[in-house]
Amino acid sequence: MTATTSRPAALRVAVVVGSTREGRFAPVVTQWIKGHLDQRDDMDVDVVDLAETPLPTVLPAFGQPPAPGTTEALALVTPRLAAADAFVFITPEYNHSYPASLKNAIDWHNEQFHAKPIGFVSYGGLSGGLRAVEHLRVVMAELHATTIRNTVSLHNAWGQFGEGGQSSDPASDSAVKVMLDQLAWWAQALRDAKSVRPYAA
Repeated sequence: MTATTSRPAALRVAVVVGSTREGRFAPVVTQWIKGHLDQRDDMDVDVVDLAETPLPTVLPAFGQPPAPGTTEALALVTPRLAAADAFVFITPEYNHSYPASLKNAIDWHNEQFHAKPIGFVSYGGLSGGLRAVEHLRVVMAELHATTIRNTVSLHNAWGQFGEGGQSSDPASDSAVKVMLDQLAWWAQALRDAKSVRPYAA
């Protein structure tokens, strides 16, 4: 009799769309990234668009109850972040950093990011959003997350996509594959480790 080995369950990847501005370019980038994720059989994707799931912008003082409506708003986001094995943050660069909407979503959460990997896809002008990513690395380290070394940075992003939403730069598609391969490695390793021993935050 030949022994069979079962495949690990697909990794649950939450794609967090950080921009909520009117006329934002984020949907183009998001669909492109989702297309790459949909081609993988080791990952299931959940797009958490902060423009569609707005969170309260005023956090309660320590020890104080949240404002009315907070629980309902968080219920649309928090369980999805908690269920994720890994994250991809999609962010533009605003004033040398990342959007306030993304910082707000991060600040409403904590343990949902513990011992989980995060890959970054940034876009912008000449900088390609890299300064936003560098700020995010510091913030996410505080939340016990592991950030992926390789990023996807789209410089002058508005000119990189055709009408069908496909990138005209093969190097960008290659960068996505490398980033997702690294994200999968870390997500699997951390999921396996936590199944043996809970993470000590």
